[in-house]
Amino acid sequence: MNQHTKEILSRVETWPDEDQAELAELAREIEARRNSVYVLNKGEEEAIREALAELDSGQSVSEEEMAGVWKRFGVP
Repeated sequence: MNQHTKEILSRVETWPDEDQAELAELAREIEARRNSVYVLNKGEEEAIREALAELDSGQSVSEEEMAGVWKRFGVP
C-alpha cells in the first residue's frame, strides 16, 4: 500500500458514518472493476427486489427510473 493511501485511511475513522459508507462503496466499485465481478450491497439488492416485486404485481417503472438503475451498475 502506498504512503498516500495509508495516510488517508488512517484518518477515515474520524469521518462521519455517511462519508465512510461512501468511501466503502467507491472501494467496492474499484475492486469490482479490477475483478470483473460486482457484488451488490444490501441497498442495491433491496432496490432490485422491490423493482421485481413491482413488475410481478403488474406495475412498471419509468424509463428514467430504469436509466438510473442501469447507470448505477455502469451499463451505458
